[in-house]
Amino acid sequence: MMDTLAKTGLPFMKMHGAGNDFVVIDSRGRGAVMTAGLARALGDRNRGVGFDQLAEITDAEGADFGLVFWNSDGSQAGACGNATRCVSDYMMRDLGAERVSLVTARGGLRAERGGDGRVWVNMGQPQLDWQSIPLVRDVDHLHLPLPGDPVAVGMGNPHCVHFVQDAEAVDLATLGPKIEHDPLFPQRTNVEFASLVSHCRMRMRVWERGTGITLACGSGACATAVAGHLRGMIGPRVTLEADGGLLEVDWRDDGVWLTGPVARVFDGVLPADYVAAQR
Repeated sequence: MMDTLAKTGLPFMKMHGAGNDFVVIDSRGRGAVMTAGLARALGDRNRGVGFDQLAEITDAEGADFGLVFWNSDGSQAGACGNATRCVSDYMMRDLGAERVSLVTARGGLRAERGGDGRVWVNMGQPQLDWQSIPLVRDVDHLHLPLPGDPVAVGMGNPHCVHFVQDAEAVDLATLGPKIEHDPLFPQRTNVEFASLVSHCRMRMRVWERGTGITLACGSGACATAVAGHLRGMIGPRVTLEADGGLLEVDWRDDGVWLTGPVARVFDGVLPADYVAAQR
């Protein structure tokens, strides 16, 4: 693998879903190439490429492909809904298929192209018990003992969802990191603030663990939709207004489905010496 990289460098794609941006590296057939150091270097928006998350496509037994997610601080993310949509769109085109199966840290997932061309991803059922979210102790996940009466939801990664009168008025840059590192969350947490627009629409802003403020978050949209439905605020299908665009969530009997816009912005190649220096 390293001999190949020394000759050709490391190809990558830049993609985004509603402004939630990703570097995508296709490692199929050559083994995983990502490391924490390389993820941090690439995630630097001044000295690297810049991304909210990095998605590495891998070979997967019993599925069309696997996905491993990295945050810009070099930590791994258990789930990333928008990156999963973007990569599934790419893989459907690559494989000439209308549906694909994939494996993430969450387990087996599937995606399919709808009649309007949009890609829907089944993110699985939400994790609602304290050990799976996870929390450090058994508390009421619908009413956490934290300021703002938030809801905890797991979507393969932990989320702390706050319902507020006006999401625009929240000082996300200050509150986000404090809540991310609250001792109640042993693996840190993503943080959402949402306000009700109608019975089928909410405004959402998000702080992602390991990254910071992002323009959208697919797993965060799913968690917000689940929390809002469990609180009786919205129905099972809802449109989320994120900073970067609209995401749609449909909580069905077989899981939480997510869709929204997909864009492949550009392709590039990382020089071999740059890759080697970060490993």
